[in-house]
Amino acid sequence: MVFSTTMLPPVLVDWIYQENEAAPFINAFALILIVGFVLFLPFRNHKKDLRLRDGFMVVVMFWFVLGSAGGLPFYLSNANELSITDSIFESISGLTTTGATVIVGLDELPHSILFYRQFIQWLGGMGIIVLAVAVLPMLGIGGMQLYRAETPGPVKDTKLTPRITETAKALWYIYLGLTISCGLAYWLAGMNGFDAVAHAFSTVAIGGFSTHDASMGYFNNRGIELIAIVFMLLSGVNFALHYAALRHRRLKPYLRDAEFGTYILVLTVVSLITISYLYMTKTFSSPMDSLIEGLFQVVSIGTTTGFTTQEYYSWPGFLPVLLLYVSFIGGCAGSTGGGIKVIRILLLVKQGMRELRRLVHPSAQFTVKIGRKPVPDKVIEAVWGFFAAYFAISALMILLLMASGLNQDTAFSAVAACLNNLGPGLDQVGQNFSTINDFAKWVLCLAMLLGRLEIFTLLVLLTPGFWRK
Repeated sequence: MVFSTTMLPPVLVDWIYQENEAAPFINAFALILIVGFVLFLPFRNHKKDLRLRDGFMVVVMFWFVLGSAGGLPFYLSNANELSITDSIFESISGLTTTGATVIVGLDELPHSILFYRQFIQWLGGMGIIVLAVAVLPMLGIGGMQLYRAETPGPVKDTKLTPRITETAKALWYIYLGLTISCGLAYWLAGMNGFDAVAHAFSTVAIGGFSTHDASMGYFNNRGIELIAIVFMLLSGVNFALHYAALRHRRLKPYLRDAEFGTYILVLTVVSLITISYLYMTKTFSSPMDSLIEGLFQVVSIGTTTGFTTQEYYSWPGFLPVLLLYVSFIGGCAGSTGGGIKVIRILLLVKQGMRELRRLVHPSAQFTVKIGRKPVPDKVIEAVWGFFAAYFAISALMILLLMASGLNQDTAFSAVAACLNNLGPGLDQVGQNFSTINDFAKWVLCLAMLLGRLEIFTLLVLLTPGFWRK
């Protein structure tokens, strides 16, 4: 019922631009509200604390149900003429902040549809932050459990507590502040008001949806690209760090955080490689173009935002695949970024180094530490389990897509782009996902949800033990 209100802002946008495209949103609003009310009515007097098992179910149903309901305006609109499959794909892509689109001809679409796409990405990004920082630590899932001592969120594992409300409120202010700052910066740099708001929504949400087919390349404005780089970087950082830095009014939380340092290091190294290769291959006419385009694309794909200024998938040599691999690392835990998350990659590297030392000194005891704090072995085991599940699911989905008729490059990059919540892929899915078959789209919808739900949150529902009393 609450989600039905997301259909109302596009109605206001339609009224402002006088395009007579409000009907799909009004009809979707009425339908979702009525269905929600009918489901709510029998249980309106039911009062009970949510327990751990309920938490998993609520989180999974949140994305599945809202992802499906969010596709209604796309399906009902005559401007798109999308099928049910394409409508749900676009909605799930928006809410999970993936940014993979099946819509071609964005520049000709009504402002109400364009605004709605950006708006659901922004709402999805806020949901992801609350999920990652406030909810998943209690379920024992996700990278944020490593930050349990520092996180301002709830610490009890048995039931969802009112402290989630406090955490969500603090995060909401940070998220809103970043969005307003980003929108104003875009506007001052030359975007019109509508585009500035729309792209601020998708930048801070690390979504990547744009109001133009050419994405950020449409503006051809170096100032806008630099602003996007800054805000993509900020949005890929753990929001608990933003909270700590604002609360103490100092930069020390960033400087002392091992994950943040690794995040910056990875993006810096890959940027240097990319810029150098673009310069050596003379892909662009000037060194400044190589610098800006290389840096923008590395940050965009490395943080899993998915904005493009160039057809990066046609860049020379190994660069397209390198950038796609960087998206597997993704953003920090507790950010709107996708991917495996920097903290897990850091732990995998440290665990690998520990195993090498054990080969040299079999009897010695070595401890894996993050920022001078020892990490329990059970956390490292959980990370290995996540890593194994991530790539097993990737392999299975690639095979399914290839079986449906997609070539190897398209299948691999489509799964990587959706499982990492990135958006653009290579080959057939370099620009959009409109040309692939419906079966592949449903597989990729599942990939987007699995990536956003940190794999285990969804997989736990498939175990028999979850359903036993």
